[in-house]
Amino acid sequence: MLYATTTPEDKRRIFRERLASGELLRFPGAFNPLSARLIEQKGFDGVYISGAVLSADLGLPDIGLTTLTEVAGRAKQIARMTELPALVDADTGFGEPMNVARTIQELEDAGLAGMHIEDQVNPKRCGHLDGKQVVDESTALKRIRSAADARRDDNFLIMARTDIRAVDGLDAAVDRAKKLVDAGADAIFPEAMRDLSEFEAIRDAVDVPILANMTEFGKSELFTSAQLADVGINIVIWPVSLLRIAMGAAGRALDTLTEEGSLTSKLGEMQHRADLYELIDYEGYNHFDTSVFNFTVSR
Repeated sequence: MLYATTTPEDKRRIFRERLASGELLRFPGAFNPLSARLIEQKGFDGVYISGAVLSADLGLPDIGLTTLTEVAGRAKQIARMTELPALVDADTGFGEPMNVARTIQELEDAGLAGMHIEDQVNPKRCGHLDGKQVVDESTALKRIRSAADARRDDNFLIMARTDIRAVDGLDAAVDRAKKLVDAGADAIFPEAMRDLSEFEAIRDAVDVPILANMTEFGKSELFTSAQLADVGINIVIWPVSLLRIAMGAAGRALDTLTEEGSLTSKLGEMQHRADLYELIDYEGYNHFDTSVFNFTVSR
């Protein structure tokens, strides 16, 4: 009932232990707190909170328009609703190194298990679009050093995302990944890898967990969990998938409503009321109310 019973500290500790096991952890992207609970119910390992999804939820493009306050607030709403660890996209850190430091502590306080920060210039753009620009090496490393220095819980995961593959090629991505680890990154997110061999090159270069982004309609082929595990990937995310599916279904439902005048033909595609009530633990709230309001007031 209400929020998760596992503390943020325990979520971080358990997440770190599972990462250390070498297994592949599956983190679908949650577009709201309810979808985070569904991800947990379906047996996944964690919840991913995408910056692109947070922007889209506000009707905005993913070009760095969201603020730290907005991201931390929405991430907190999502993370507290599940027993699973939640990993959040912190874009470029919302400013200069001191802003990055504040970002880390705000996200710790919001109950996140970890975050990733990227080496794009600001304003940034979606990692699978053309025309990206990355910051120089010194700036990229300062962001990660600031993040690592600012955290108070050693189990809070500092992940470095690098977008340099699309700008300067794979060799540059390998080189930057190594230097980001040396700067304090606990994990590496190499964005827009073209094929499995590129993931393998990053895997061979660094001795920290690696994340693979399996976003649809992007630069990367959509590999299966088994394929990614075979090349040593530790976390796989599907950042926008649930939002895309939900919005696609919503659009088709609105078309049906226009064409048929009702949604009777769509009932089989809807989440049933009983399933929703189970997911939000309606019965638990009802029992709680009964246990509290089981008295009468004398007059």
